Amino acid sequence: MAKLHFTYASMNAGKSTALLQADFNYRERGMATMLWTAAIDGRDICSRIGISAPAHRFTPETDLALAVMDAHAVTPLAAVLVDEAQFLSSAQVWQLARIADDARIPVLCYGLRTDFAGMLFAGSAALLAIADRLVELRAVCHCGAKATMNLRVDAAANPVRNGAQTEIGGDDRYVALCRRHFRESLAHE
Repeated sequence: MAKLHFTYASMNAGKSTALLQADFNYRERGMATMLWTAAIDGRDICSRIGISAPAHRFTPETDLALAVMDAHAVTPLAAVLVDEAQFLSSAQVWQLARIADDARIPVLCYGLRTDFAGMLFAGSAALLAIADRLVELRAVCHCGAKATMNLRVDAAANPVRNGAQTEIGGDDRYVALCRRHFRESLAHE
């Protein structure tokens, strides 16, 4: 039985690297895959260690089940891999579940669990609720503890306490911290 997988972590834990490695493993064995990432982030799927791959882009309006099944009819797919899965809508997560259940194509989703305010993203909440398999990757806080939170910082590296849930950025905008250091960083000076 194909499964819906959700691999989640804070920033800089290697989610995209893990996705690209899984994709490579399928393709190395001659199996076709379909990669997806959020259109809000204009970059290809890329890892901090320098590997990347082009991907289809999803928006909130994208019918993933239809797009995947159309592609599967042309070239049988061994797996569907989704980066930035936190940006999926709940309906899109259910579409991915349908792909796994009805088309028997494994779906591997990778993304953040929470935003810079410690709140679940819609896609992450739906995946945590219905995924067949949950995997947490480990990032490390500066203190050595497991980093589970994503602190947003401004250009001067000061913590950002308010703003839109989504702001695209990397090491220049986010710092992975353990919960204790996240709370301490957001405490008013």
